[in-house]
Amino acid sequence: MPAPKIRPAVAADLAAVLALYRQLHPDDPLPDEAAAQAAWSALLASDLTTTFVAELEGRAVSSCTLALVPNLSRGARPYGVIENVVTDAARRRQGLARAVLEAAIERAAQADCHKVFLATGSRTEATLRFYEGVGFMRDAKTYFEIRRP
Repeated sequence: MPAPKIRPAVAADLAAVLALYRQLHPDDPLPDEAAAQAAWSALLASDLTTTFVAELEGRAVSSCTLALVPNLSRGARPYGVIENVVTDAARRRQGLARAVLEAAIERAAQADCHKVFLATGSRTEATLRFYEGVGFMRDAKTYFEIRRP
């Protein structure tokens, strides 16, 4: 396998990232084209979010998104939140997710984040061990959420 190119996403990556998200959340309804384009444009334009992709053969095959959150505690140092970690099913177990996560973690370090959160809905032990192997601690904090339908 050729080495992947790890980079921030660009406008032309929208279709590939949406295809990855279909694998991440197959039961989610597809966003309409205008809504997807508006959200993608906002993500790409923001100084506070970066979607990283692993590109192989000209196509994004793995991705995650980092949000940098300004903060008044911890010496006014921001914190990072990583979401939507996904690799194309045909490309898993090749180090691609680790590579995009490491790029996001490095970006958070450059922004002087005092911590980085990662949330997963997976209960699969191998997935949880994978995140621990990247450096995340499973029992560091308790995470709660409220979801809207």
